[in-house]
Amino acid sequence: MALLIDGKKISTEIKEELKVKVAELKAKGTEVTLAVIQVGHDPASTVYVGNKKKACEFIGINSLSYELEDSITEEELLQLIQQLNEREDVNGILVQLPLPKHINEDKVIMTIDPKKDVDGFHPQSVGKLSIGQKGFVSCTPAGVIQLLKRSGISIEGKECVVLGRSNIVGKPMALLLLRENGTVTICHSKTKDLKEVTKRADILVVAIGKPRFIGKEYIKEGAVVIDVGIHRDENNKLCGDVDFDDVVDHVSAITPVPGGVGPMTIAMLMNNCVESTEA
Repeated sequence: MALLIDGKKISTEIKEELKVKVAELKAKGTEVTLAVIQVGHDPASTVYVGNKKKACEFIGINSLSYELEDSITEEELLQLIQQLNEREDVNGILVQLPLPKHINEDKVIMTIDPKKDVDGFHPQSVGKLSIGQKGFVSCTPAGVIQLLKRSGISIEGKECVVLGRSNIVGKPMALLLLRENGTVTICHSKTKDLKEVTKRADILVVAIGKPRFIGKEYIKEGAVVIDVGIHRDENNKLCGDVDFDDVVDHVSAITPVPGGVGPMTIAMLMNNCVESTEA
């Protein structure tokens, strides 16, 4: 039977550790404050923002919430970010994506002070990761590394395949696995003989946005599978990019959906907030 990698349990461990760190910082007179900006009323974004606020409360991080109408102009949003950049009592700034079409996401990300970029999306953060310098790392890939390490799964020397090349998951995931001395291949929609490549993987990370796309014919027996996808199927049931029922008896370890990678994203965001006090 495959090891079920429990993201809820591991994320709780991380939040408990952060709670202690935040209490120690407070004892020394340092408060941790996260500013969260949400534009519009996207239901999924509202749920994510609510979960982030709850995590802040649990750990002892102050949270400032800016819930803006989607009629706000790009200029007004950029002005708010600049004000938060200048506030010494704000350590981290998070702008919930996606944004309305009339607002340029790249411009918004570029405006956030890299020292407060707790999402790890600023080009300066990405650049630091690519050349091995310390900086904020995109939360989902950072969470995947913690899932592997805290489940006793070694990355060093392993054949690692990342399925997907997005800026938020695929690319930083590959860089982090490389940093842990994995041998890394990135696959995408133009990859030829995809099954041949994915079947080489000791560790397969799937982030392609296609429900239950990956079955056991893509996976080497005994591999470790990390499923980053999250969807609702025809029965309104949550599922991932991997066909869990098809592969679970074929692999050595796997993340479930829900309860795998999802909870880790917020835990690592909280970790970045605490680290922002040193930035």
